[in-house]
Amino acid sequence: MERTVLDAYLADYLQVPDFRDYCPNGLQVEGRREVQRIVTGVTASAALIEAAVAAKADALIVHHGYFWRGEDGRITGMRRRRIGRLLEHDINLFAYHLPLDVHPEVGNNAALARLLGLTGAGRFGEQSIGVYGTIAAETTLAQFADLIEGKLQRAPQVIGDSARPVRRVAWCTGAAQGLFEQAIALGVDVYVSGEISEQTVHAARESGVAYVAAGHHATERYGVQALGEHLTQHFGLQHRFIDIANPV
Repeated sequence: MERTVLDAYLADYLQVPDFRDYCPNGLQVEGRREVQRIVTGVTASAALIEAAVAAKADALIVHHGYFWRGEDGRITGMRRRRIGRLLEHDINLFAYHLPLDVHPEVGNNAALARLLGLTGAGRFGEQSIGVYGTIAAETTLAQFADLIEGKLQRAPQVIGDSARPVRRVAWCTGAAQGLFEQAIALGVDVYVSGEISEQTVHAARESGVAYVAAGHHATERYGVQALGEHLTQHFGLQHRFIDIANPV
């Protein structure tokens, strides 16, 4: 598959032009023209790049790429080493941030919902990035936290009464603690995100709405995997997801 065709397809499939984002979405580093073997991962770290080199990837597709708004744009130090390895091995780097959070089929929020048995009823937040809905059967906060730990293989940080009944859930993967007040206004029982801030703890305690911080990396492993599987099914590309462990 030609690089330009893949780039155009993903821009359309993920509806890239519809988003105002903090980074460029799509092809960030140009590599070889033909793409057959792809590696996916959460963040374009040096470790993931080396794994892609070892896998002889033609393209690396990630959720967290480069060139974030407000960053120093110079290609020096750590950035130079990362980009240098991609260029040295002629590997294309594609990155999709908000488009990969929101997509209804391969998005991080959609993938997390499938994993946890959540059914979406609507969206909220700027650019409709958050989702609210219900869990399959009413449970307690403690049992819900156990489910998350079992599925994500990571103990979540939980703020709230462990015996609290849970039925209505709002969620947004990654660093989405800023949406918590909007989730509270929806009348949910619990909000699930990747991270939590100091002030968020107080908001959870005072509102009575539980907060589950399940890990930024842990909650965002599944969208990019689903995207890679989608490309395999539709274009016959070889796909391998590589997970670089991250405790945050």
